[in-house]
Order: sequence, then structure tokens, then C-alpha cells
Amino acid sequence: MQGRSLVRAVAYVVQSPEVDQTKFISMLKQTGYEVKSKELRIRPDGSAKGDWDMGIAIDAISIADKLDVIALVSGDGDFVELVNMLKARGARVEVYAFPQSTADELQHSATEYYEIGPELLLTERHSSPLAGANASQ
Repeated sequence: MQGRSLVRAVAYVVQSPEVDQTKFISMLKQTGYEVKSKELRIRPDGSAKGDWDMGIAIDAISIADKLDVIALVSGDGDFVELVNMLKARGARVEVYAFPQSTADELQHSATEYYEIGPELLLTERHSSPLAGANASQ
């Protein structure tokens, strides 16, 4: 990862009235992330809907031809076809995810898979991986 320039970092957030994410979103913005947010929708049957799968796919496809590497931070197996398509278009696709919640197919489809461990988590002792990076929006 050394020697590479960060071109764009996008965080996709689903907001719920029960959870105040103001500080989290503020931290993301302060460390160089572009934040895309949507409200959690409650369906008439009481179930909730609030994912960014289509938004992430559309964004990744729209910029794939301009980038050498796309980093996807998700373990969702629904992204396997997206990863395969991005690779077919010439992009290197790195997947970062927690090992216990990552689909095997996604690990195998990625150009490179990186487990998220304690060293990658933001805590009071760790600074942002984007701090000091050249993040342009």
C-alpha cells in the first residue's frame, strides 16, 4: 500500500433515529472521507431497509476506468459479481473485512483480501488511516 496516492475515500452511512452518529460522521469528514448518508426506511410490515449495495456498485463502476485499485471494505458476498466485473475492466480490487463476517466467495474473488484486525480499527490510541493522506473529492 505504500507509494500509492489516495484519490477518493467514500463512507456509506445508514442513519437511524435511535443512534446518534453525529460524532462518527464528523470524524469521517475530518479525516478526508466523503460521506454519503441515507435514512433507514421502515417498511409497512415493520422490517427495516437501509443498505448501500447498489450505490456502492454504481459508484465503483463509474470510477473504475480512472483507478488502478479499488478498496472495498465489506464482507458481503453480494459484491462478488461487482468485484469480478471491476477486475475484468482492469482494476485491482482489494477487500478489507472482518474474517468472521466475510463470505468465502468474496475473499477468493478479490485481487487481495486483508483481514480487519485491531491494528486497523480507529481507537483513541490509533489515528485515522487517512490522516495525512492526499484525499481529494
